[in-house]
Amino acid sequence: MVRRNLGQSTRSIYLGLACLSLSLHVLLAFFCLSVLQTACVFPTSSSSSSIPRTDTQHHESVSQSPASDAASSNKLQRRPHDEVRHKPTANMLHHKVRGALNEVAEKSKKLIGVGKIIQKVDGPSKLGALFKHPLYNLPQPELQQDDWLMRLKTEEDAKDTESHEEENEDIFPDDSEWQSNSHEEGYDKVTWTTDVETHPPWLRFHLGISRWELYNRKDPNLAQLTHYLATQRILGSVQKKGGTQLKLLISFPNYGQALLKPMKQTRHAETDVNLFYFSDFERHNAEIAAFHLDRLLGFNRIPPVVGRLINVTTEIKEITTDRRLSKTFFTSPAGNVCFYGQCEYYCSVEHPVCGQPHMLEVSLATMLPDLTIAPRRSWRSPWRRSYSRTKLAQWEKDPAYCDTVKQTPPYNQGTRLVDLIDMAVLDFLMSNMDRHHYETFEQFGNNTFLLHLDNGRAFGRHSQDEPSILAPLRQCCRIRRSTFLRLRLLSLPDFRLSDIMRESLTQDPLSRVAPLLSEPHLSALDRRLAKVLQVVQTCQEKHDDVIYNDIEGHDQGPRSAVTA
Repeated sequence: MVRRNLGQSTRSIYLGLACLSLSLHVLLAFFCLSVLQTACVFPTSSSSSSIPRTDTQHHESVSQSPASDAASSNKLQRRPHDEVRHKPTANMLHHKVRGALNEVAEKSKKLIGVGKIIQKVDGPSKLGALFKHPLYNLPQPELQQDDWLMRLKTEEDAKDTESHEEENEDIFPDDSEWQSNSHEEGYDKVTWTTDVETHPPWLRFHLGISRWELYNRKDPNLAQLTHYLATQRILGSVQKKGGTQLKLLISFPNYGQALLKPMKQTRHAETDVNLFYFSDFERHNAEIAAFHLDRLLGFNRIPPVVGRLINVTTEIKEITTDRRLSKTFFTSPAGNVCFYGQCEYYCSVEHPVCGQPHMLEVSLATMLPDLTIAPRRSWRSPWRRSYSRTKLAQWEKDPAYCDTVKQTPPYNQGTRLVDLIDMAVLDFLMSNMDRHHYETFEQFGNNTFLLHLDNGRAFGRHSQDEPSILAPLRQCCRIRRSTFLRLRLLSLPDFRLSDIMRESLTQDPLSRVAPLLSEPHLSALDRRLAKVLQVVQTCQEKHDDVIYNDIEGHDQGPRSAVTA
């Protein structure tokens, strides 16, 4: 009797332990699945989320912006639930999660704009210190009404242009809206008023162009503009007419536009030494780096440029209305979507632009005001190259060539000659030999700055320098004092140009994919800067009037940096 009761108790204990063990296993299984599911759901905030992407060449990190593409975000959040529904093993889930990450990275269309990316910088920010230096905060002349390229019409302006009968009907008050006559599908409804806060960033940029510079470095709209270029939904893309290589004109919903140049070379590729300067590729990262370098030199003469990762299929092929462009799309043997467009150089099946398989790095440059609103004049550079395989230009044969230039308008007065030498210094630092013309805004006449446009052939070769680019400086022995002092400042250890440039480029979205300039290119900047200063020193040993003093009365800062 006792044995029978003991056996029943033992069986009850065993059964209870089995049930407890089973319950624990079930709880553990639910816990594991919930952890895996949570790991797959990404935050949608552009300021905190980053999605890693694995590539065959490098690791990329792209941030998703919540401003648009909500459908893509919803799909991303639903994916873990779909996988749980099929009850896969933990190993299967691991592989599916990695696949989802790669797919999301390829489909991600939004990048954080310039100034929005947080990069870890070793030690204090040299870039911040540079822009606080007195040489970058010199007093500017007070701008008059005719010093602005564009301005909003006031009621008084309207009264001067309208007839007496129309004045009472058509003059709009300050808070009136600008209604668009266009109702094209996809474009935003225009509700801009005379209040600048209602204007899109590209319009604020146009309204900020003055006689002396393209933009004010301290203008908060600069960061908003680059962020806008990097994140706005692309509404249309067509091939831009003119030029020798492939360029696209991109349209945004708020009527803004940008000039797109696609990636054609890797960061580490150097220009073939056997290629002539006029046969070189145009590089998207050169356009981005040129904008940053121009800003670091204090010129502010290149329209803002930002890098972006776009989907070749959904953001070009499927939305383009350009039949000539659409006919050039194809899928490569590797499964990548490619196109080549129509142009003079490198627009063929043998030289395609390809995504991986859909995603493509590009540069987007802010468009200047339309020529019908703000006409520009194109000037042939006196130091233009011959663009011939056999002939030399006159300046290459005549050491006293600058004497002739100095007697020729507009170089015989004003600042046009030192403006041109500023441009030569910029081109030498980035090894750009393709400067045949430059432009100015007609409204300002000859008393204005030069636009430093079209820099795609820069940064092609880091292993050697091209001294002929410095011919204007070497032959004329003339340079702005502000330019010279900034160059000397950038040669000091605390403000070394390569370090400042490296830090500045980390603000671009594409720096999260890979550094925009390789280390050899950054080192070349320091080497070339030393050569520029050596040319100036040689000039000073031979001439007394080398320095054009444009900052008289503003000698501040470290003696080693400002003494000339």
